[in-house]
Amino acid sequence: MISIVVPTYKEAENLPHVARAVADALAGRPWTYELLFIDDDSQDGSETICAELAKTHPVRMVVRKDERGLATAVIHGIEASSGDVVVVMDADLSHPASAIPAMVERLERGESDFVLGSRYVEGGTIHDDWSAFRKLNSIIPSLLARPLCHLRDPMSGFFAIRREDMPDSSRLSPIGYKIALEIFVKGEFQRPSEVPIHFSDRQYGESKLSLKEQLNFLRHLVRLYAYRLHLSAPS
Repeated sequence: MISIVVPTYKEAENLPHVARAVADALAGRPWTYELLFIDDDSQDGSETICAELAKTHPVRMVVRKDERGLATAVIHGIEASSGDVVVVMDADLSHPASAIPAMVERLERGESDFVLGSRYVEGGTIHDDWSAFRKLNSIIPSLLARPLCHLRDPMSGFFAIRREDMPDSSRLSPIGYKIALEIFVKGEFQRPSEVPIHFSDRQYGESKLSLKEQLNFLRHLVRLYAYRLHLSAPS
């Protein structure tokens, strides 16, 4: 059983595309799956769309009314999931569902205990239209985070783990949108690996990335370095 956790906020237009992409990727595979949307009370018709999708796909939506944020949505989704394996991906279609089988197979074969969908390993690519500024805005945070995890694309939000390997949520203190890095740092993962992906640009809806989120990432990074160095983390 695979649980695919997708945090959402005002992503109504993308929901059918995500459901179809996941169904296509897992068609004919020897796994059952659930697609779990964790929604931050979008009030954009997402619940109605999800209810329609549930008639033909193993889809459900959990609406959070008292909490916000991608990172906490991922934690909530993993806790609410029922699969042996959990895959986390974005709702904006930037993460290719077609990579899910390769990621899950690495876990099944015992080759890896943390599998990341990566733009920056051999075979990985990004959208051709990225400007030099946008490339730097992706690469520089990755370089800052690599000493914590020795992965080429630690800023990727596309990852797969066994649910039993998820660190207890009481140990997590997420800020902003980069929860995969914290899960890796605070988990007991010994065999990480990366699967090459093509990272696509958003087709529908608006990006949620803002200057505030980027500053939150820097705060989060300081906390993780403090944790790794056994220091008292700043607030």
